[in-house]
Amino acid sequence: MQPFCINSHGRMVFPSNFRPDLDFTVIDSLDQLEQVIRRDFEAKAPSGTEILHRIEAGDHYRNRFELMRDVALNLFWTNRFAMTMYEKRPTRWRDVPKGRDDVFLPVLAPWQDAQRKVDAVQAAFAALAPAWDPQAEDEIFRVLFDVLRHRRFHATELPALKPTVAQLLAEPDRLTYSLAAYDPDYPVYGDQQILDCAEDVPELEALHRWAMVLHDQYPWDRGQTRLTPVGALGDDDYVVVFHPRNRDVLDFIRRMRRDEAGPPRSHDSADASTVIAQPPVRPFPPVRVRERFSVLPRLEALAVVKGERLCTNEDLVRNSAYSWSPMSAEEIIEKTGIASRVYTARPLEDIALQAARSALAHAGRAPEEIGAVLFCTCTNARLMPSVAAWLAGQLGIAQTYSACDIVAACAALPYGLAEATRLLQEVDRPVLLVFGEKFSDKIGAVRPARMIFGDGAAALVLAPAGPGEPTDIEVLQTYAGGPVSEVNSIVWPNPEFDNSITVYGPEVRSMAGRYLLQMVDELKNQPDPDGGAATLLDSIDLIVPHQANKTMVVKLAEDAGLTADRLYFNIEKVGNTSAASIPLALADAKADGVLTEPVRVFAPGYGAGAVGGYAVLRVDPAVIADERVDPELSSGHAGPAAARASAPTRPLPNR
Repeated sequence: MQPFCINSHGRMVFPSNFRPDLDFTVIDSLDQLEQVIRRDFEAKAPSGTEILHRIEAGDHYRNRFELMRDVALNLFWTNRFAMTMYEKRPTRWRDVPKGRDDVFLPVLAPWQDAQRKVDAVQAAFAALAPAWDPQAEDEIFRVLFDVLRHRRFHATELPALKPTVAQLLAEPDRLTYSLAAYDPDYPVYGDQQILDCAEDVPELEALHRWAMVLHDQYPWDRGQTRLTPVGALGDDDYVVVFHPRNRDVLDFIRRMRRDEAGPPRSHDSADASTVIAQPPVRPFPPVRVRERFSVLPRLEALAVVKGERLCTNEDLVRNSAYSWSPMSAEEIIEKTGIASRVYTARPLEDIALQAARSALAHAGRAPEEIGAVLFCTCTNARLMPSVAAWLAGQLGIAQTYSACDIVAACAALPYGLAEATRLLQEVDRPVLLVFGEKFSDKIGAVRPARMIFGDGAAALVLAPAGPGEPTDIEVLQTYAGGPVSEVNSIVWPNPEFDNSITVYGPEVRSMAGRYLLQMVDELKNQPDPDGGAATLLDSIDLIVPHQANKTMVVKLAEDAGLTADRLYFNIEKVGNTSAASIPLALADAKADGVLTEPVRVFAPGYGAGAVGGYAVLRVDPAVIADERVDPELSSGHAGPAAARASAPTRPLPNR
C-alpha cells in the first residue's frame, strides 16, 4: 500500500513518488530488476554527456527549471541501485567487517570529463532565465549542484550486486568510496522536512523535494569524497559501506548470487501472443427485466460517500515523480478531462458502511428487512470475511440469504443490478447493493493511475415492486472477455510495477471502444419497453457512462454514434471511482440540476478484466439521498497555502 500524507501546510504528499522503495519480494531475477530500473530511472534521465551536449548545442534548455530537472534526473539515475537496494554508512576502515556476506563496497570508476560537465552546468544555469521564481530556483540549484559537482564516479555501467568486502580485497587495485574526514552530524533533511517542502509553483515544489532527497543520499561533506584503491586504505580512513535496506533486499541478493530464480509467477503476458479469443457460438441477448422476471425490482434509495480530500491537478504536479514526463495541470485536464479527484484516509469498509447506512435510512428500511448484501469493488484488501458479510454484521443483520463480494471493476453497476435482480426472485425482499473503491493507496510512481483514479462509495436499496407497480430496472446486459491484452489492460497488484495498480491505455481504449459499439448496436435493435419510441436507444433520456476518462469516453461515444451533449460527467471533480463511478455520477446529476424528474438512463460500464455491461433504468431524483459530509472530516486543503522548505537540522553550508 502507498498511502498519501497530509503535511503541515495541509497539502497532499505522495512519498512513493520521491522515495523509490522497491518491493523485492516480487522481483524474481536481475533481468526483471534491470527492466524496472530502466523504466523508472533510465527512460527519462539524460547522462552527463547528454546534458553537456544539450548545453553546448545552445538551443535545448529554455530556462533554469529545464536544466535543473535534467540534472536531478541524472542524479536519480546515478543512484538507481544505491537508493533502491542499499543504505550508505560511512565506517572507519578498521571497523568494517571483512568476512560477512551482508556488507558490501561499491566498485567505482572515475567520472569521465567530470570538470567540463560540472562547469558547463554551472555556466548554463547562470546564463539561463528563471522559469518562475528566481529565489526558489537559486536555492534548489544550490542543493542540486552541490551533489553534482562532488560526483566522483562514472554511472553508465553500475552493477546492482555489489561485491562483499572480502571479494573486493581480492582485487586491491579496484576503486571505492573513501572520505578524508567524516562528521556524523552532517546536516540532512528529515522525513518531515521533506514532506513539508512547499513552493508557490507546483513544478518547483516537486523539484525541490527531489533535491532534498538527493542531498540525503550523501550524508557527509562531499568535498571530502575521493576514489581510493581498496588496497591503499588505511585503518583511519572512512569508507562508504553499503548495507541492504531490508531483509527482502538481502534475500534477493543472496538468491541472485546463488543464481536462483524466484517462485514462478503468472505467465499471462507470455501467452498473450498465442491465445486467440474466440467469439461465443451465439450472442448473449440483453435481459429485458419485465419479460424475464416475475418479481420486478424497484429502486428505493441511492446514497453516496466521496473521499474527504480533494487532490487537484496542481497537487499531482507538486508530487511529480522522477519517472514522469513533464505535464502541467492544464495538460492533465486536456488528456483526461479531470481537474481533481477525491481521496479518503479512511478504510474502504468505512466509507462503504457509511453509504449503506445512509441508503437504508433514505429507504426507510430496517436491517432485518434486508434479504441479501452485495458489495462491488476491485480494490478490496479484505478477503475474510468478505466486505459484504462484514457490512451485514456492522449493520446488525442477523441473517441474510446471501452476502458476497463481486469483482466487476468499472462494470459493477450492471453486474450488481443483474445479481440483485436474480436474488429478488428467490428472497422477495430488499437487496442492499453497495459499491466502493479506494485507489489512493494502491498507486505507486505511475502517473496514468494517479491522474485518473479516486475514492468513493455508494449504496442502492433494490426492493420488490408492489402489485401493479412498474419496474425501475428495465434492461440489463453484462459481458466479459476479449484478447488477453484487453483482459490485462488494468492490473492490481502488478508485480511488474512494484505491485501498484497499472493502466495500459491503448488496450483500455480498444476494449471500451469495442464494448460501446456493441452496446449501442444492441440498443438500436431493442424495442422501447413502453412502445413510445422506435428503438430502445431513441427512448433514452440521459446517458451516464462509467467515468473512465472524459476525453477518451467522449471520443469513443461519438465513434459509436452518441453525441457528447447526451452524456453526463462528474469525472472532472471526483475522478474515476470504478465500481462506484456511475452511482456517484447519478447523485451528482441530481445535485447539478441535470436530474430533476424521473428519466430513463442508459448506464454503460467497461473496465478491468475486459468486463462490460449496461443497465437501462428509471431514476427518480427523489430516491437519491442528499450527500452528507461528516463534520469531523476536513475537505480540501487546510493550513497556509505555501511556505519555503524547512531548513535541515543544521543549516547547509554555502559552498
